[in-house]
Amino acid sequence: MENPRKNTDIARMELANRLFFRLYQCANMLHKTGSRAVEHLGLTTQQWAVLGALSRPEAQAGISVGDLARYLMVSRQSLSGLISRMERDGHIASAPDGRDRRSRLVTMTASGRKVWTQDALPRIHEYYEGALDEFSMGDLSHTLHYLLKLLENMQRLDDAAPRGEGE
Repeated sequence: MENPRKNTDIARMELANRLFFRLYQCANMLHKTGSRAVEHLGLTTQQWAVLGALSRPEAQAGISVGDLARYLMVSRQSLSGLISRMERDGHIASAPDGRDRRSRLVTMTASGRKVWTQDALPRIHEYYEGALDEFSMGDLSHTLHYLLKLLENMQRLDDAAPRGEGE
């Protein structure tokens, strides 16, 4: 006789595999199609995320590179090159933190704010409408709920993982 628990475990792992593969595909398509939505502005999806993070009211006075990396869930190393390019393009500025000279605060420049509010946001909203076509408010709410739940579980796994040098 077959073990129903084993069949359930197999079915769960098959569904999990399909789910995580679809998330991988969605991330790749977000990068590909999202970049197309803002590339004529000289932006990438990574720069879009940084400007979005810096546009939040709690970041108006600046945010440390470490806090920005944690918020975006990227490494400081991958963020540092991005910050340099965005500074070069005039979208953001970084300066020593007056409270901790070892830390740098990142802020959006007036030029970056113009690009964000007047140029990028309308294109991003258009992109959202196309990507979320036929999603009801309930669909959006449920999707967000489950993605947050998944993110919390993944964050717990990350927090419990042993750290190598440089992390």
